[in-house]
Amino acid sequence: MDRLRSAFNRVIKNKQYSRFTLHSTEDGEGHAEIKLSDDSGEPDDQVDGSPSFRPAAPRQHWRNLCFYVLGMLLIFGIGYMIAYASQNKHQGEPVRCEPQAKVVTGSQTQVTSAPVTAAAAPAAPEETELQWKDITQLLKQKLTSQSFKTTLSDFNLPRHAAGSEEDENLGERIVNEFKMQRMDPWTDVHYVQLQMPNSELPNSVYFGSSVFKPEGYLSYSFPGTAQGKLVYGNYGRKEDLEVLQKNNIGVEGSVVLLRAGKISFAEQVDNAAAKGASAVLIYPDPEQHSYRHDTPLYGHVHLGSGDPYTPGFPSFNHTQFPPTKSSGLPKIPAQTITAKDAITLLQNISGPEPAASSNFKGGLPAITYRLGGQENITVEVNNILVNKKIHNVFGVIKGFTDPDRYVVLGAQRDAWGEGYTKATVGTTVLVELAKAVRKMVDEDGFKPRRSIVFASWSAGEYGSVGATEWLEGYMSSIDKSVFTYISLDGVVLGRGSFVASASPLLYSLLEGTMKEVQDPFGSGSLHSMMGKNNWEAAVMKPMTVDDSAYPFLAFAGIPSISFHFISPNTDSYLYYGTDLDNKDHLNYQTTQKTSEMTVAAAQVAGQMALRLVHDHLLRLDTTRYGSVLTNAVAQVYKRLVQLSMSGQLKDVSPNWLNQARGSFQRATSGIKTAIGNTDLTDQEACRILNDRIMSVESTLLSPYVSPTETPFRHLLFGRGPHTLASIAESTDMEDLRIQLALATWNLQGCANAMMGNIWDIN
Repeated sequence: MDRLRSAFNRVIKNKQYSRFTLHSTEDGEGHAEIKLSDDSGEPDDQVDGSPSFRPAAPRQHWRNLCFYVLGMLLIFGIGYMIAYASQNKHQGEPVRCEPQAKVVTGSQTQVTSAPVTAAAAPAAPEETELQWKDITQLLKQKLTSQSFKTTLSDFNLPRHAAGSEEDENLGERIVNEFKMQRMDPWTDVHYVQLQMPNSELPNSVYFGSSVFKPEGYLSYSFPGTAQGKLVYGNYGRKEDLEVLQKNNIGVEGSVVLLRAGKISFAEQVDNAAAKGASAVLIYPDPEQHSYRHDTPLYGHVHLGSGDPYTPGFPSFNHTQFPPTKSSGLPKIPAQTITAKDAITLLQNISGPEPAASSNFKGGLPAITYRLGGQENITVEVNNILVNKKIHNVFGVIKGFTDPDRYVVLGAQRDAWGEGYTKATVGTTVLVELAKAVRKMVDEDGFKPRRSIVFASWSAGEYGSVGATEWLEGYMSSIDKSVFTYISLDGVVLGRGSFVASASPLLYSLLEGTMKEVQDPFGSGSLHSMMGKNNWEAAVMKPMTVDDSAYPFLAFAGIPSISFHFISPNTDSYLYYGTDLDNKDHLNYQTTQKTSEMTVAAAQVAGQMALRLVHDHLLRLDTTRYGSVLTNAVAQVYKRLVQLSMSGQLKDVSPNWLNQARGSFQRATSGIKTAIGNTDLTDQEACRILNDRIMSVESTLLSPYVSPTETPFRHLLFGRGPHTLASIAESTDMEDLRIQLALATWNLQGCANAMMGNIWDIN
């Protein structure tokens, strides 16, 4: 080979490229001389031709040419043999036409290819995608009553207050569980301000010669002392306080006694403050809370969510934010008292009796419920702010196609006391679902298209503090990635009935799930248990401000749902906010079937989540917003017509908002048509459609209000002057004009976003 290589080089070098040499002349000009060189290093000889050109000797030239030809033939022969061997090898392999596999590792996706040779094992049969029926059956097999009973017992702690050592230890246990399931767990730390009783200076109520030192309290109450006439205002709803005014009972400057229920503590205090009350006392009336009369009651009165001292900001570090307060903090003291203390007050209250039609009469024995307004009372609240470090805990099962899109399942971890129903049940469902889905992926070949994030929140008792701080901290990425939130808080409150609160986008998904999940104690489905006629009226309830799913919907614009198995003819769990929220009392409500009910709740949450991550197209039904939006616009339309006819409002057409509603309806129809015309196995086409569907909820958030002043910015489900409900009740004509214009364009902007491409917007 060395001789061949040498001969080949000599042949090539006999004909070299010319080289250029630049010579200078005496006048400074230069000329180029071209030489053909054989690079032999010998002196140039002029032999029958141009300078420096010397042909090779004839014999040497032919010998070198022979070596060159032989070398070329040898190289060609070797190449032919390699090609022949390679062709025979590929003929022995099976033909493979499937695309390269995507392997998700960490946060990146790698494309791999692993060819199988004839000598190796034969190619594995092509994997078939699990059908939905197979997935639901696998989930049912993985969720067993015995495993839930064990986990419920493991997580049942006597105390786990937000920011306490017990709360942190429980969070660490969940982290370890997620590690065992290889769910890449992480924690989110926040430094929040929680209001707690002052152990050195307890809260007090003074009424005549009676002095009460209540054990319970209302977090985020305005601290201070207030005096006034004692009046009884039933539940503190707006219509209840109007009854007082009709009976000439002045609320302004008075201390209002209210019974717990119907609306949240925060709404009760806000309504009383709006009427000029100086303070509020709240007690559990036996008509709704049939337990010991000396049971203390706990809660919060922040008309909002999250840390009220960093509104709109995440509480990562208080020092980097300006000193601000949430507009939802009350400006009057508020305090809970026991039913026993309320008896003392109502026995000595005077004033007229309310009309029987007002339903002011409660369940306290031998008590005449009077409206009061004559005796003085003093309320002293000495709560203090305490800085607490809280941990949110997360784990993820990543999707195989769109891992950057995810559904979040969340559960509150903390509680005032034992919090069995409030926290333990939800945490158990969270962990057991995570284990079940992980096994389905590892053992049964389930490949979710999108990711599932499992979240354990802290400081939920203070108004979804942990969850809201997470939303505030990562809003810029969350609203592009999270397409649904499923709350696991309070999923089991009893047995015999089923209720839910949700974004209209999730109505169809819930209905389908109820048809597939079996009634745990009946022969039919949950859907048949609630009656097939107008299931929506029987099941769906408005989402309230104290619902743990509410900040996801009204603050972050994420389609959200909460649901509850509950005892018939009740609207809440009577032991919430008390030390009686324990295992024994929940077992009594479920007739000793808590673990079975918890399995059924896990089936509901699990099937909804798996459907959302399994199907090519997101199961979010945009058409279900139609009736909700139409009803809201109709109320505004009616109000505008009345004001125009009375001459109070001029040059304002109610048609503007109605036209925006029409655009919204056409956009939903456009999505429906696009779905019918799209190949749903086309990954990119589905992603484009899913983007349009995901835009609905987030674009219903008003861009014209500040999250620090009006955090719940949703046009339909929020709170504030920007909402359609508020516009329909407005009495300020100038403000109505402004809010109507902004709401109209808010709705039109949502319709435009649903259309997708800018050139498709008409």
